Amino acid sequence: MRFFLSLLFGFFMSLSTVAQNQKPKLVVGIVVDQMRYDYLTRFNGKYGKGGFKRMMREGFNCKNNHFNYVPTYTGPGHTSIYTGTTPKYHGVIGNNWYDKEVKEMVYCAGDDSVKAVGTDSELERMSPHRMKTTTFADENRLFTQMRGKSIGISIKDRGAILPAGHSANAAYWFRGKDEGNFVSSTYYMVTLPEWVKKFNGSKVVTSYLKEWNTLYNIEDYTESGEDLNDFERGYTGKKTATFPYDLKKLAKTNMGFDILKQSPYGNSIVTDFAIQAVKAESLGKDDITDVLTVSFSSTDYIGHNFGVNSKEIQDTYLRLDKDLERFFNVLDIEVGEGEYTVFLTADHGAIEVPAYLQSVKIPAGYLKLSERKKRFNTFLTETFGTTEIVDNISNNQIFLNRDKVKALGLKLKDVQRAIVDEQITYSHVSKAYTATTMSSVNFTTGIEALLQMGYNQKRSGDVIIVNDPSYISYGKTGSTHGSGLNYDTHVPLLFFGKGVKSGYTYKKTEITDIAPTMSALLGISFPNFATGQPLEFVLK
Repeated sequence: MRFFLSLLFGFFMSLSTVAQNQKPKLVVGIVVDQMRYDYLTRFNGKYGKGGFKRMMREGFNCKNNHFNYVPTYTGPGHTSIYTGTTPKYHGVIGNNWYDKEVKEMVYCAGDDSVKAVGTDSELERMSPHRMKTTTFADENRLFTQMRGKSIGISIKDRGAILPAGHSANAAYWFRGKDEGNFVSSTYYMVTLPEWVKKFNGSKVVTSYLKEWNTLYNIEDYTESGEDLNDFERGYTGKKTATFPYDLKKLAKTNMGFDILKQSPYGNSIVTDFAIQAVKAESLGKDDITDVLTVSFSSTDYIGHNFGVNSKEIQDTYLRLDKDLERFFNVLDIEVGEGEYTVFLTADHGAIEVPAYLQSVKIPAGYLKLSERKKRFNTFLTETFGTTEIVDNISNNQIFLNRDKVKALGLKLKDVQRAIVDEQITYSHVSKAYTATTMSSVNFTTGIEALLQMGYNQKRSGDVIIVNDPSYISYGKTGSTHGSGLNYDTHVPLLFFGKGVKSGYTYKKTEITDIAPTMSALLGISFPNFATGQPLEFVLK
């Protein structure tokens, strides 16, 4: 009997060992800021074998992956990817939004209760406290009794902080200006680790203040527009937005090290730092899964500056492809090939420059918000006797002063409805909805469903505005994002590594499916308000 029990115990122990060995030692989540899906296909002929193509060749490509809410901004995007839910539940409804309780604009990662670490700047006081739900990195920390590490890295603070979760060991972001260092906050630590200090004290960042020219012959960049055109902003101090760019010289008129954020070298710096984090923090060195979140932000800065059809954006992605290859090669050595799992996606896409679209006879244009506001104020005065009934207009939302509405003896839903009826008459307003509608009607398709999944009852406005396709409030150079249209919602989703099948699908997947898929792979609890579903066809 004792022998039988011993065999049985050994059998279950072996099953446990097998289950543990099926888990990756390290999960790396990569978000490429402002990456449209068609960058994978448009530049495919110029990519090498070890970056994007390796992920597509060895892993799984979800070719019809979309954001399932509006607005498509960086803060909500990163949060939704890692929490497996939308702003309706996680509460990050924008990069900045009007806080109805304190009656002022707040930043998604701003936190005056903490101090910056690694800089004296008051602008780096950051934490994830405004994110209401857990990330899959949080759930991994809980599952492993806090032994599995979670570290977030990005040029942008929000790109590092929100993905890594509430319980992260650390989040690091880049402080440019005259510093050029990675920093953190007292939410995570009281002083930077020695390896971070060593990196900051090296000449790695300074070495990138050099010429930015095209990686290959510019004549071969046939997948993008002309280098000299009317649709790019460029850098202060250079007359034309054309290659090459002397970044060291231009830094003086472009806020010092901040110019690196707006160059492909910002992505290289993040790669350098992520590699050091893997080595210094011994990520993936044992059987307890660690999570590393990496967000490449320079793609967004360059897209905003030069537009999605620029030579600059093409060169940036060709260089990012090489950075990914370099990063994967290090993971092969440090963690072990086949012992880690990576997913890559984006926090939103971007629109073609409307001025360019107009030049090729595609409907597009620019919103005249000052004229719209003037007409709206006239309506408020004539209808309600005051403009003070509105507290704030931002992010295509109108926030009412509910105390004023009550004092005037008006019903909130009637005021909301009247404003909707007015706004819908304005040029290039496509749709308008009240908060009452968003809270009471269940939409399942169309832009209405996307708006509803981005609408947070406690934080969002009283009226939501939808503008015409390809009409934006932006300068006439460069690209932006934020809508629920395909150019903003359709983004890559690649998985590769341990536990991932090789293949592809055209089946529609949603950004909120990523966190449940990673949770299923790890055998841990889903993030506490996850609404997405595991992509079982991706996993072995």
